[in-house]
This record gives sequence, structure tokens and C-alpha cells, in this order.
Amino acid sequence: MKTPTKLDAPDGGWGICICIGMAFPLISGLGALTSFGLLFGDFLKSVGAEASAVALTTSAFFCATSFAGLFSGSLFARFSIRAIALLGAFLYFFGSLIQIIAQSTWQLLLAFSVFQGIGFGLMVPASYTKFNHYFIKKRVMWMSFAQALIGLGTMFYPVVIQMLLNRYGFRGCLLVLAAINAHPILGMLLMQPVEWHMKKVQDEVDQEMVGLNKMYIDKEKEIVMVPIKDYTQTSAAKATTDVDSALSTEQLNTLTPLKESRRVSQQISREGLATRSRRSSSLTNIGNWSGPIPVSNASMVISRVHSTLIVNEAGAKIEKQRGCWQAVVDFLDLTLLKQPVYVNIVLGISFALYSDIAFFTIQPLYLFELGFTKPETASIIAIGAAADLASRIFLAFSTAFIQMPSRYIYLAGAFFTVICRFAFLNVFSFIDMACTTAVMGFLRTWVHVPLPLVFAEYLHKKRFATGYGLFMFLQGNIMFAIGPVVGYLQDQTKDYIITFHCLNFFMALCAVSWLIEMFCLKFRRK
Repeated sequence: MKTPTKLDAPDGGWGICICIGMAFPLISGLGALTSFGLLFGDFLKSVGAEASAVALTTSAFFCATSFAGLFSGSLFARFSIRAIALLGAFLYFFGSLIQIIAQSTWQLLLAFSVFQGIGFGLMVPASYTKFNHYFIKKRVMWMSFAQALIGLGTMFYPVVIQMLLNRYGFRGCLLVLAAINAHPILGMLLMQPVEWHMKKVQDEVDQEMVGLNKMYIDKEKEIVMVPIKDYTQTSAAKATTDVDSALSTEQLNTLTPLKESRRVSQQISREGLATRSRRSSSLTNIGNWSGPIPVSNASMVISRVHSTLIVNEAGAKIEKQRGCWQAVVDFLDLTLLKQPVYVNIVLGISFALYSDIAFFTIQPLYLFELGFTKPETASIIAIGAAADLASRIFLAFSTAFIQMPSRYIYLAGAFFTVICRFAFLNVFSFIDMACTTAVMGFLRTWVHVPLPLVFAEYLHKKRFATGYGLFMFLQGNIMFAIGPVVGYLQDQTKDYIITFHCLNFFMALCAVSWLIEMFCLKFRRK
């Protein structure tokens, strides 16, 4: 007997190229964001722009990225993921070329925020969607590998920019960066369809049920005969009971998920279908029938056909009544917002991400206020970045031996980060500050690396792109809503401790809301 096989995701192979291709746009995008002030600071001063121009440009970048991510899932459903990813890569590269000739803040806003923001918003969901297709069992390990490459690239990105500025000047640096930003095009070319690289594996489920398959086929070929003699009301009732019993037995058989059932159903003769249906569809004709009543799959097929016609007619009427709003809901898959678990995931990750980004942005200013020098502050930040990179490598190796849901990893990172930040606010020496920053950098990986995997484990593969794009849109708007509030609080109080406690509160919201959800679901199951 031939061993059944099936096609499965490669969990490696060309998937390694997917990881490398995914790293190109993320290194360029994240590196450019963290080094924006370093690269364009002098240019903005020369054109008379204030420091607020930096905040405006970066905020507009996130806005464009959010809207592009929102529509990415619908675009993937109508065009190939690779084509949309390449479109995003070319837009990102085109924005780099415009930056070279930019002479004003608005030209820079168009190049960096609009073109590069939209391009980045198309490439990120495409990369994560392809990654989700290529990896099933080893997602955390290979995502950690990809994030290690991204962390390594973003760590050296500011150093490379400073070297280019010193050697080639501002415009020369932008020209070299444009060549670097062309690499995402190569990365998106690597996003080949997973169908090209599927591997054959043994189908264990089919092998276990080969015996049941044979028994089911034999049962399907049988025709249950119910003899009818001297039709009366009593015999008709008995016939009805026998027919119902036979159909119930056959329906139980059809519940078994076996591949051969489709072949058997297709063997029913079209010519005999009408004859069998006339004999078995109604008990009112039994009095005119002197022989046995055949009860086969024909009656069930007819009932399914009638049901399908009724459903199709009802669906056609409903389709005509749908308005513009329903079309938008279907286009953007907004029905996900009806799922409390999905909404809780989106809110928790959005709060945690904002808390993480804002904390490490304000940390250098807090260290300066404590009296640390610039070299000491740079050393502390470098130690945190090195711990982040080490944590990515550690997570890649540890998940190869220990399998754990990505959401648990994210929850652990958020929970322990809250505890570590309280310790951070109570230390003042260089050694203690460096150690706590290293621990926070180590935990930061647990908040960033499993992020797309949390959605990959919750959402179906076909809804991942739209679900992640909707998250990008909501997360961007949440960050825009919270940011001014925290900034106003800092301006009014002039106290970094209060600001850090506020940011810690947002991180705790993620951990607490997720824990409450898990306990509620566990209680409902019991």
C-alpha cells in the first residue's frame, strides 16, 4: 500500500531567504527612524525649521505606514503578495531619491513621510505574511534569527551614517543611503510563493484511518432497502421510522472526514438520480410503489442541492441590500473588531509598544538630569542595545528546544519589564544603572520579537494580512492619541519620575488585561 503524503510548509530551506529578505526593509526603516535627527538635524536648521519638524515628519511617517498597512490585506487578496511588496520597495527607494534633491521641509515630508512611509507600510505586512506561510513549527526560532539580524543592522546604522556624513557630506551621505535603501527591492524579490518550496511529508492522519476508509467505502456502496407491503397508515409510519434510521446511520458515516467520500459521491449516476429521488423523496407515493424503497445518497444529495439553492437565493437578496458601509467592512475585514480576544491583543500590544518606545526615547534625557556625562550615557545605551541583541540570539536558540506560545513570551516580557522599571527608578550609580538597563534591554526582545507571531498564532493564515494591517492602523492611531497626553504631562510637571510611572502604567495594562482574559476563558471552559 502506498504511504499517503501531503505538502507542508518548509520550516526552513528557502524560508531562510525569507528571513534575510524581511531584514532588509526593517533595517532601513527602523534605522532611518532612530537616526532621523542625526541625519537631517543640520538640514532642518539651515532651512529655518524648528525642532518640532522632526516630530511632525516622524509622526506623518507612522500615519502613512498605518494607512498602508490597513489596506495591505485587501490588496494581497486581489494581487500577489510579492507584487505589492515590490511596489512598496520601489516607493521606499523613490523616496530616498527625492531626499537627495529636497530643499524644504515639505519636500522632505513628501519624500520621507509619504513615499517611504507608504512603502514601509506595504513591505512589513507582506514580509510577515510570507514568513507566516513558510514557518509553522519553528516560527519563534526563525523570527528570533531574523530579529537578530535586524537588531544588528539597526545598532550599526547610526555609526554608518556618522561615518558617511564625515566623509561625503550631507548630500553624498543621502546618495549612499539611497543605494542602501535599494536593497529592500532585492529582499522583496526573495518573497517567492510558498507553493514553490513545499515539502512532502507523511500524512499520519490518513495512514491511521486507511481501514476506516475501506469500511466507509463499502458502506457507501450499499443501498438500504425498506420493504413495503399492503400500504396502510401503520406501515407508512413504520417505513418512516426505518427511513429516518437509515438516514441517521448514513449521516453518522458522513461525519467521518475521509478523502474517499468525495469520490463515492461522484459515482452516483445522473440518470438514476431522478428515478431514485421520485421513489424516496416522499412517502405519499409509497402507495403506488409495490416494491422495496431504496434509501441511498441520492435523497441526501437532492436535499443538499435544494438547501444550496435556497441559501444562494437568500444570499443574492442579502447581497443586493448591502450598503457602502458593509462593503468597507468586508474590504478591510473589520469583523475582526467583533472578536474580544483580537481587540484585547491589539490594545495590549499597542500600549506596550508605545510604552517601550517612549521609555527608551526619554531615558537619555533622564540620565542627563541625574548628572551622567554624554560618554556615560552613550555607554549605558550601548549596554542596553547589546543586551537586546544577546536576547534575540538567546531566544532563537532556546526556542529550538522549548516550544512555547508567542503570547506567553510577550506577556512575560511585559510583566517583568514593569517590575524592572521600578528598580530602574531607584538606582543612581553608573553600575546599577547599566545593570538595570541591560535587563530591560534583554526583556525588550520579548516585547518586539514575538509581536507578529502573536497574530500568526491567533488568526487564520488567510486572515493574517488583513488582521495585521488593521492592527498597524489601530496601533498608529493609539500612539498618536496617547503621545500628546504624555508629552503634556511632562511639560506641566517637569518630573521624569511621574512620566516613567505613566509609561509603566501603559505597559502594565497589557499584562493585566491579558491575564484577566486568560483567567476568564479558563473559567468559562470549566
